[in-house]
Amino acid sequence: MQPLIKRGALVADDWRLLTKDTDSITELPAENIIVPLELWLQYKPELQQREAIGVWLDSDQPPRLLEGDIENLNLIAINFPLFSDGRSYSYARELREHYHYQREIRAIGDVLPDQLFYLRRCGFDAFQLRSDKDAEAAMASFNDFSESYQAAVDQPLPLFQRR
Repeated sequence: MQPLIKRGALVADDWRLLTKDTDSITELPAENIIVPLELWLQYKPELQQREAIGVWLDSDQPPRLLEGDIENLNLIAINFPLFSDGRSYSYARELREHYHYQREIRAIGDVLPDQLFYLRRCGFDAFQLRSDKDAEAAMASFNDFSESYQAAVDQPLPLFQRR
């Protein structure tokens, strides 16, 4: 299994991502699970009983769909169905800045090394790369740039205000 990049290190993933074809919660694994938003909305009372739970959003599912639940989730994963779909960047920033979410935000789906530097700037702190990419080699992507001009989650002041 592909290692997870979490807060700048390669780690074993201790969460299991459930797919959208999961239609029941009667036989869920005992381990930590990340459920699709649809499953969360359908079985929220039962899923809230778990010790640790995460929810994953697709790029057409904004964080407001989790309003009222965000602070109780251990992890929020945001899916990139295509490399070119940028809505998920905004969702991570919204979770950090608007909802003040402090726990793990994970990028899943079509996640490529070229995106890592920018994903981290928007508030992601865990990255599950596409299966055909080398996670160890991708770690260098965090150092693609030494300075950023714009303000972001990781640096709230633009460069001109830091000088």
